[in-house]
Parts: sequence; structure tokens; C-alpha cells
Amino acid sequence: MKRSQVVDEDTFDRNTSVTVLSRIVRIALPLPRPLLFDYLVPAGMNPAVGLCARLPFGRGEKTGVVVAVDPPDAPPADKLKPVLELLEDIPPLPSEWLALTAFAARYYQHPLGEVISAALPPGLRRAVKLPRDDDPWLATTPAGRLALGEAKKITRALAAVLAVQSAGARRRSQLLGDLDGDASGAIREARAKGWLEIVARAGEREPIGALTLNTAQQAAVHAVNDAAGSFRPFLLFGVTGSGKTEVYLHQIAHTLAQGRQALMLVPEIGLTPQLMERVASRFPGANLVSLHSGMADGARSLGFVQALKGEADIVLGTRLSVFVPLPRLGLIVVDEEHDASFKQQDGLRYSARDLAVWRANAEKLPIVLGSATPSLETWQHAEAGRYTRLDLPLPAVADKPPSLRRIDTRRVKLDHGLSPGLIEGIRTRLARGEQSLVFLNRRGYAPVIACPQCNWVSACPHCSANMVFHAADRALRCHHCGHEGRVPHICPGCGNQDLHAFGRGTQRLEERLGEHFPEARIERVDRDAVRTPAQWEAVRARIEAREIDILVGTQMLAKGHDFPMLTLVGIVGADAGLYAADFRAPERLFQQLMQVAGRSGRGELPGEVLVQTEFPEHPLYEHLARRDYPGFAKRELAERKMAGFPPWGYHAVLRAEAPELDAAIAWLNTARAVAESLQSPVMLYDVVPMRLVRRARLERAQLVLESDNRPGLQATLAALMPLLYALKCPRELRWHIDVDPGEL
Repeated sequence: MKRSQVVDEDTFDRNTSVTVLSRIVRIALPLPRPLLFDYLVPAGMNPAVGLCARLPFGRGEKTGVVVAVDPPDAPPADKLKPVLELLEDIPPLPSEWLALTAFAARYYQHPLGEVISAALPPGLRRAVKLPRDDDPWLATTPAGRLALGEAKKITRALAAVLAVQSAGARRRSQLLGDLDGDASGAIREARAKGWLEIVARAGEREPIGALTLNTAQQAAVHAVNDAAGSFRPFLLFGVTGSGKTEVYLHQIAHTLAQGRQALMLVPEIGLTPQLMERVASRFPGANLVSLHSGMADGARSLGFVQALKGEADIVLGTRLSVFVPLPRLGLIVVDEEHDASFKQQDGLRYSARDLAVWRANAEKLPIVLGSATPSLETWQHAEAGRYTRLDLPLPAVADKPPSLRRIDTRRVKLDHGLSPGLIEGIRTRLARGEQSLVFLNRRGYAPVIACPQCNWVSACPHCSANMVFHAADRALRCHHCGHEGRVPHICPGCGNQDLHAFGRGTQRLEERLGEHFPEARIERVDRDAVRTPAQWEAVRARIEAREIDILVGTQMLAKGHDFPMLTLVGIVGADAGLYAADFRAPERLFQQLMQVAGRSGRGELPGEVLVQTEFPEHPLYEHLARRDYPGFAKRELAERKMAGFPPWGYHAVLRAEAPELDAAIAWLNTARAVAESLQSPVMLYDVVPMRLVRRARLERAQLVLESDNRPGLQATLAALMPLLYALKCPRELRWHIDVDPGEL
């Protein structure tokens, strides 16, 4: 083993025709330094760029990916350690995939080995041999359908049958990812009972159950289809309920008909099962692969390999799916492109949306970015003509969008956060047999427990934040670091027994609504109540079966769900983002409110949205009431331009964390002095503590770098990073760079 140079664009040399006695490979390993390592290939192995390898490293072993074979500057073979194993039974990762990871490493200033490791599924990351021919197509037998119809309780085996029945036929790997618990055991039991059988891949790639498109939808489909085979970015700007998903499905159908593959990215795991079911029923003969972090490791690895081999027709997944290798890729769709979930917040801090655009450009294919409230960066690209905007101005099903009314909470008395108008609106829907949603983006019972005598509060001992009171198990939990504690019987500060819960969360709203409407069926949907995709599927089934009258939830309910009988949305606590320190807060608040408002009136029944606010005249609410995203975007972009914020400015943030704040600030000040020595035009702000300065027992600070152009910022970062790696760093201090940060 020997360290090699820092990676660059020319690293991926596929020239393997050199005739040598001892083959040498250059490997990218998952290490926090931008270094590559050379190894000797034993006789009998056939090295190729893109193969996964298991290697000796130090006193142990590591796995990596071959990025060059017989590099011309390799050291003598007798100086190198031998490769332990090459995964030759899996095709090498293609050059397009390696180019994507190289770009991500270069742009986000992250070591290539760690980028590659993050992009691989767990099995390949560990260089584990995957089972062959163990991913058959499964279909429901007549006996299985009969068992479903007669069942009084859904057992684990029947859950597998139900998952297959909803899609017509499923890959075993897909079922492994969709089922909870012992998924393999459930499939074995269903097959043993004769409820599931192995079938050949059936059906033709013809869409079934396609809806009739309106004029705007047809125009959008034709525009994207006409761009097949060339890079063209599209912004599909459609009001909530305008039928963006149906447009995606028609575009995917055109892609499959050309013998190409489609990649569709969604922001949340919770959206995947519902969308999977819709896509699977539309394309019964296509091999549909779902990939997200909630799947079992084996299922993720099998799906990745199917895509790599060209066996997957459609890949549907969350942000990591942008790295899935697809040799026949013809179309990329990014649904809800504005969503903050597309930005990774730790490790490799990348934007899946931005990488998807780069990938579409590199592979010369169209990309569709869909949203009712696009990010301001995407909107400005469309305004400047860099993206083609496709408008869907009308709801696809409902006759008209829901009405929106602002309730001035300065003039009414709230009952635990509920206004009389909202309570009466819910009562009206109950009488009509319709459903209501009360939205509050704060889980728990109350944000804080406090003592009115000595002002003690339930502060987290490890963070600069308060622990939230959860009434169901009388626990205090920090939503930043996960620390838990019991609610004290007396005040730890003064011994007072009268501790108060201040503020409100979804648990308190659920409790109060139950007191107002004891006959109503109320369901709370947040990260505490719904933790797995299977739990969400069960809740969704009850909503669709009209077994729930009132939903109380957080942003989990705001995205992409379609409930025709839900006709009232009440928004509580909307003002929190109006005057926040983060410059993106108004944009995110508008997006969130538009999304949750769009859950109302998605069927034939008219919908209504009630927004409780102390600032009803605020311009954001004025634009929201008119559903005027273009007007809101114009106003926000003008303010951003004056301040030099994105998309008019470009940022990177250097952050450090240590047990003591002084150590983090001192190291960042040293880094700032190093950056100043480069004499670049990039502006360097003062080193400051982060807003949440303490998290998980570590004190955090940051240095913001700002430029009015992206190439200038990238050039400075490329020169700065080797100098930062060379700086002496206290043992307990950790630092990272975040390019295009989600917040400053």
C-alpha cells in the first residue's frame, strides 16, 4: 500500500491494455483525507476500474473502489500490499458513475473515498458477496387472494401477500424493503402456504389506468418527450393538486417505450410506498426498484445491483438514489424539488437536486424539477431562461382550489391554541362526515416545562436547547441530540411542586380536540406516533377508509398525500418562521403553508384553509391568500439581491466543534488567517458561535465564506482545503466544510 496524489478529473484512467507482470490498482478508501492508495493485484484476479475491493489497511481491513489500473506513476510492486479480494461477480461501476462521484468530491470539497462509500449501498460498501439468482418475481395465487378476503387479521404472511397483490407482481428484494420485522420469514411462510408463487416477468411496458390529461398537462408531457436524448432542465410549476404526478407517469411511459430507464427522486420515505403503489400499478411489467434508508441492507444492495446491471426500469427513491448507476438512463424527475430533505446535513453535505441536474447535463438527458413552490434558486433559473418553465395552473380534479381565510388571533381568545373559528369549522365537517387536519409543526405536548417561582426550565444538559415534554410517557426529550429524562416531581431549583407546561405541541392539541369532540375519531401523525413506513401505511389506509375524522400532525402530513374527503385544514402556530434569523425562513414557511393548505379539497368536495396568525397583514400571508407564488418569489428575490444572498451570492461555511467553544473559535480563526493569506476576492466573515451553539456536548462555531460568483468561491476552496488539512488540529476537535449550506 502506498498513498498517492489527491484525486482529480483524470484519475479514472480506464486504459488497462498495458502488459505488465504485476498489476497495480489505485484505490479510493473511505478516509477523511483526499488520498488514494496503491495495491498489488495477485495472480488470478482481473482488475478493472469500478470494481469493489477488500484490502489490508493498517492492522485491519478496509473496502474501496478501483479508480485506476496500472497508473503510470505507481511505485515498485515490491513496496505494495496485495489486494485481498475483488468483487468480480458484480459489474464494475460505470465511468459515468465515477465521474458523478468525482464531481461531488470536487464541488463539495469532500474526500473521494468517503463520497464513493456514501454513494454505495451497505453490501457493496463492505465488499460483501451478494446472493445470486435470489430475487425472483412473486405474484399472488388464487389461494392467496382467497386468504386475504377471508382474513380477520393480517398476519405477517398475509402482509406479504397484500403488498404483492397491490402491485400485481413484485421482486423479492422490493418486498424485503417494504415489510417490517422478519420479512424473509413472512415471504417463506406465504410461499409455503401456497399464497405466493414465482412467476416470469410479465406484461408489456404499456401504461394502464392512465388519466386523461388536460391541455396544460399534455403540453408539459410533449415538451419533455421532445427533449429526449438531450440535456434540458424543466421546472414543472403546478399548483397543489394540478396533476404533476400524472405528468411524471406519462413522461416515464415515453422513456420506457424507448428502452430507457427513469430515475425519480422524492424527498421523504413516507411518500415512497404510496407512490410505489401508483407507479407499480401503472407499469405492471416494469422492474420497479425502490431505494431509501428505511430499507433492509440486503434489499438496498440488491436493488442497486439490479440498476447497475440494467435490469431496473424505474428507480424510485430518496436523495441517495441520485447515485444509483443506470446504464440506460433516459429521464430524471425530482418531485418537490424545493424540499430541504434533498440536502444532506452530515458527512458528505450534498444537494441531491443539484447533483441530479449535473448528472442530467453530463449524460445528456432531460430532467424535470416539479414543485408548487419552487426554491428561489430554481425559480430564478427559470426566470433567466436557463430552465424551461412548464405551468400547470389549474387543479386536475377539484373544480377550484380551496378558499383561504386568515384568523386574527389578536382579536379572539384561543383555547389551547385553537380559535373559535377553527373549532366551529371542525364541528361543521364532522356533521357532514368530512375530515379535518389541524397542522402544528411542533411535536410533543409542550415545548418546555418551567417553574414559575425560580424560572427553572427543562434545559437539555447537552445542548443549547430545551427538552420537550411528551405527556404520553411523561418524558422530557431533546429533539436535537435525543437525550431523555423523566419529568421531575418537584422543581430541581427551588423544590416547588407546581411545574407548568408552557406552549403547545401536537399531543396537547390532540388532547384538547378530544375534549371538544369526544365522539370524533382523532389521530396524531408525527415522528413520535408514526415511526416506520408500515405504520404510516396503516394510518393512510384508515384515512382513506374514513375511519379517522380529525388528523393532528406535523409536516409529515404536508407533503404529497391525497385524501379526497379532507376538506378543512387549520394551521396553528404559523408565525414562527416570519421573523426567524435564517434568511431562508420566509421561503420555507411559504412553501410549508402552501403544501399543507393543498391537502384540503383535493377531491370533488370544496376545501377551506384557516390560518391562525397575529400578523394577518404580513405580505407573506397576502401572497398565500392569493396563491401568488410568483409575486412572493419576486419580492423575496429582490430582498435577497440587496443582501447578496443566494441565488445572487454563493456561500460555504467552515464549521468546527469541540468540548470547549474557545478551542473551536481559535482553530477557525487560524483557518481564517490561512484563507486571508490566499488574497482571494472571497469575503471572509468573522468567526462566530452557531445559533445552536451547544449540541450533544460539543460547542460549535462557524466561518462563512461569501462570493458573488461560483467559480471564484470554488477556486478559493480548492486552494484552501489542502492548507486546512495541513493545520494542526486538537485531538477532540472536528471540522467540516458545507458548500451551498441550507442555512447560515
